[in-house]
Amino acid sequence: MPIKIPSGLPAIDVLAREGVMVMSEETALRQDIRPLQIGLLNLMPNKERTETQFARLIGATPLQIEMTLIRMGSHTPRNAAPDHLEAFYVTFDEARARKFDGLIITGAPVELLEFEEVSYWPELTRVFEWTQTNVHSTFAVCWGAQAMIHHFHGVPKHPLARKAFGCFRHRNLAPASPYLRGFSDDFVVPVSRWTEVRAHEVPAHLRILAAADETGPCLIEDAGRRALYMFNHIEYDTTSLQEEYERDVARGENIQLPVNYFPGDDPSRPPENRWRSHAHLLFGNWINEIYQTTPYDIARIGTPAEAQPQTA
Repeated sequence: MPIKIPSGLPAIDVLAREGVMVMSEETALRQDIRPLQIGLLNLMPNKERTETQFARLIGATPLQIEMTLIRMGSHTPRNAAPDHLEAFYVTFDEARARKFDGLIITGAPVELLEFEEVSYWPELTRVFEWTQTNVHSTFAVCWGAQAMIHHFHGVPKHPLARKAFGCFRHRNLAPASPYLRGFSDDFVVPVSRWTEVRAHEVPAHLRILAAADETGPCLIEDAGRRALYMFNHIEYDTTSLQEEYERDVARGENIQLPVNYFPGDDPSRPPENRWRSHAHLLFGNWINEIYQTTPYDIARIGTPAEAQPQTA
């Protein structure tokens, strides 16, 4: 089934070229099913690229999905076109009365700041609390995951002396988890961050599903909060790390080559994508778990009658 996203969104053309089916409003209304309501709280500066990355993954499932783009109302992004935000986004205050089957919270380039120093931190904490009453399942990514696990469980983030940067092999620590259904015993995930969450500081009631020796926890399940915390960037495009590397080199920063990314560690050679299949698996499994457990009556989300997610 296709994904329904706002008409005119630039991601439509990219997804169509890749063979992802995109549905019009008129076609969606003709289908006698309830589409899953998935929100994307986009904290990244390059809004269009991030929209495409996540729409690509959630649009590859056999279910009808309606994606709503959400932004912080207390922060005006410097690098996003105002007309794009006006045309395609709602603020959190505009979305907060709604219920969502799923919510994706992206990363943000603020990880070296203390959480409380981020200008929109008070509003973001309200989002986290809102997920407990208005969202069936939340998928937080990179800094968004660090922020959410810190808010609910007090888990700190620690600065790194050297950027964790490259494609690292991760161990599947919970092969029976429905979120890792079909995963290999180990798999590659792109990593790009200056901070880390440490395994020994993760509360015992949270479940580490995947981790790497070099870069620590990658994916954590928080069943009590109906949340997944992904600390890396499995959604990245093939060239995302290359563009980050070239940007940092152009700025004169002391940045190392991304690990295990360029063939032969030669940045003149095009990188190969070795994580795409597992990215689709992970988001497909997440969407399937939502479909299996979310109430058909979306108004029941956040009430005592809401179906609870199953855990392995």
